[in-house]
Amino acid sequence: MAGVVGKLEAEMEVKSNADKFWSAIRDFATIFPKTSPSIYKGTHIIQGDGKAPGSLMKVTLDLGHELDVKTVTERIEDVDDAKRTIIYSVIDGDLLKYLKSYKGYISVTPKGDNNGSIVKWWCEYEKASQEVPEPILIKEFAYKIFPNVDDYLLSK
Repeated sequence: MAGVVGKLEAEMEVKSNADKFWSAIRDFATIFPKTSPSIYKGTHIIQGDGKAPGSLMKVTLDLGHELDVKTVTERIEDVDDAKRTIIYSVIDGDLLKYLKSYKGYISVTPKGDNNGSIVKWWCEYEKASQEVPEPILIKEFAYKIFPNVDDYLLSK
């Protein structure tokens, strides 16, 4: 039986300008553990530089959720620095106990007059079975992480 295909989206305003926030997204492996140490327990670049397409990163997490997701391996699929957009997929780890596939997207757009940015995150996924709950925790995760990144950047 095929799993259920779905999409989740999140959008938020941040105070940091788009270039600065985009730089933090691009430096995910270093910045995210600093901004959210209670969630990001570690990142390890397995292949590449952690920024270019084809790069692989193993991420250790504590999501504090009933879904037992402690590690994921992510692959950067595509990056467009001009459009400040990144596409990544989860290729291994605990999340794939629940989802057959997961592809995430992040874009950062200037809000205007250098007064902040709009951060959009969305994902496409296929659940491993109909019994698997909707992966709302991933969307909640985005709403926790991006404000932390913004606060970190504003304090610099």
